Amino acid sequence: MRLSTPKRSRRRALLALATGLGLSISSLIVPAQAAKEVAFVSGAFKRSISVADLAYLAETGKARGLLADILKLGRQDPADVAKLLNQKLDLPLVLTSRLMSTRIGDVIIRRVATIIYPLKVPAPSVSVPAIRAGVINGLQMGSGGLDAIRFLEAYPAEVMEVNIPALMAVVQKAESIAGLVKFFSESPLDGLKNGDS
Repeated sequence: MRLSTPKRSRRRALLALATGLGLSISSLIVPAQAAKEVAFVSGAFKRSISVADLAYLAETGKARGLLADILKLGRQDPADVAKLLNQKLDLPLVLTSRLMSTRIGDVIIRRVATIIYPLKVPAPSVSVPAIRAGVINGLQMGSGGLDAIRFLEAYPAEVMEVNIPALMAVVQKAESIAGLVKFFSESPLDGLKNGDS
């Protein structure tokens, strides 16, 4: 015996409502996973800094634990690092989401994913969605603004690995590009650019 159309649609509506309520309640009970540590890795070397210590530094301008030792060793002012951690990017959520889904957005995310990824899982099939989730969820938490702490709090892996050699290669490329731009902008051949003899 088949149910009549109104009864079947009512049953489907109740089932959809129950499913939606169940998902909503379970998302309230089970907290979303977020990064608890940032692991700096180079070969066999690995040092982890807790996100709580980074958040404390961002809030107070004072470092604690291993982070304090690292900043002291590197002769870095904690207040300067705190400013960097608090630097906020104002990005529209929908536009950012769409841009990350374009070809150029995918290329950029894949390059970033060679530097940061879930600990010991550098595969793009895992690292790329993790970065996307960190950005989108971080923007949502920050009401359209994203800073380093919000990104880490929204990053969907307990430990985010930072590949030091890959990071240093990017820094060196950026420095060499900046040097190249500076060379051409301050070149003694300026007269040729302006048409002077």
